[in-house]
Amino acid sequence: MICENLSVLPNGHLAFAGLDTVDLAAQYGTPLYLMDEARIRERCRTYLTAVAEAFDGNGKVLYASKAASFKRIYEIMQEEGMCTDVVSSGEIFTAVKAGFDLGNAYFHSNNKTDSDIAYAMDVGVGYFVVDNIEELTAIDAEAQRRGIKQKVLLRLTPGIDPHTYAAINTGMVDSKFGSAIETRQAEEITRDALGLAGIELVGFHCHVGSQVFDSDVYIRASDVMLGFIAEMKNRLGFEASILDLGGGYGVRYTEADPEIDIRANILSVGAHMKETAGRLGINLPTVCFEPGRSIVADAGMTLYTVGTVKRIPGYKNYVSVDGSMADNIRHALYGAPYTVVAADNMNAATDMECTVAGRCCESGDLIAEGVALPSSTKRGNILACLTTGAYHYSMASNYNRLCKPPVVMINNGDTYVAVKRETPETLTSLDV
Repeated sequence: MICENLSVLPNGHLAFAGLDTVDLAAQYGTPLYLMDEARIRERCRTYLTAVAEAFDGNGKVLYASKAASFKRIYEIMQEEGMCTDVVSSGEIFTAVKAGFDLGNAYFHSNNKTDSDIAYAMDVGVGYFVVDNIEELTAIDAEAQRRGIKQKVLLRLTPGIDPHTYAAINTGMVDSKFGSAIETRQAEEITRDALGLAGIELVGFHCHVGSQVFDSDVYIRASDVMLGFIAEMKNRLGFEASILDLGGGYGVRYTEADPEIDIRANILSVGAHMKETAGRLGINLPTVCFEPGRSIVADAGMTLYTVGTVKRIPGYKNYVSVDGSMADNIRHALYGAPYTVVAADNMNAATDMECTVAGRCCESGDLIAEGVALPSSTKRGNILACLTTGAYHYSMASNYNRLCKPPVVMINNGDTYVAVKRETPETLTSLDV
């Protein structure tokens, strides 16, 4: 099993967080998003304790809420002592409705509108992560209009290649995000920020990508960023008090993905950064990490019901389910691999290779390819797609006018609905 919260029951059914997934499918219907609350809390605590240890209490862990954003998630993050990053007024509003302390929120995105900026200040977002000079100027104008100084971090691109999917590589010089250090634009925006009356520059941010399985990429990024901090101290007399290194570590979507010791990796980053800061003659700033995927991904699972099995002799087999790219866009978008299993027949021989397809009217609507399932798989069987807690509910759509699945949380052997299943009525509620 690719995660500790999975097991097989004596009846041959897949268990998730100790509960029979087939029973849950019968109780709540499919498609169904399941989330393991205990696993989410465990991941939060792993990061919090590791960062505290690595940086002598001078670090922060921000939940990257784009991975999965709904009210209950922010409530859990607040209870666990996490900060959060948000990328839209919608995510901010959701956090507000959950009672999250917005003073511990960091507002990202490469194109904050004037209304986004005003709303974030209205509700007291603590930090803006500023992407570019136009945005910086707009934030300054709104802050001066209110008579405040807004705390900001400047997003910089350190020119690091994390060797991950090109679509989620965000640290290269030509990325759409941030100001490049290599082109001196980072120094220019730093100089500009220091001269604005409505801006309190507190530090720098970078994010080089996600699904990273070792610390090399963070060590290389920290070298560039700490070097830039030292350079700005010498050139401009400004020493950053916060350095945000961006996302967290990778997760296991398949057996081929490595297991990672998050604590050990963060400790190695901390030791390296302390030595580097000392060598450069700067104070080690408060160091932030922004895990999202690795907080919620393997805390999630999606259950489907098989509709049809199509066998094309000499070519391939298709097993179609009642879900689709509307609830899991990642394979169509990135070619992302997944583990799919027969939740109601875990002990059977997996003697049929197939493609698990969705119900949308698109040839590219595929959940996973090269999947091994029992050849007895038929209409009505239950399949489980594993590690779907991140970027599934948050990227879900109503394509083909499909209703989004509910999110059901599992906690200490009990279940509760965190997000209701959409209905045709809710689907059409904004139509006029």
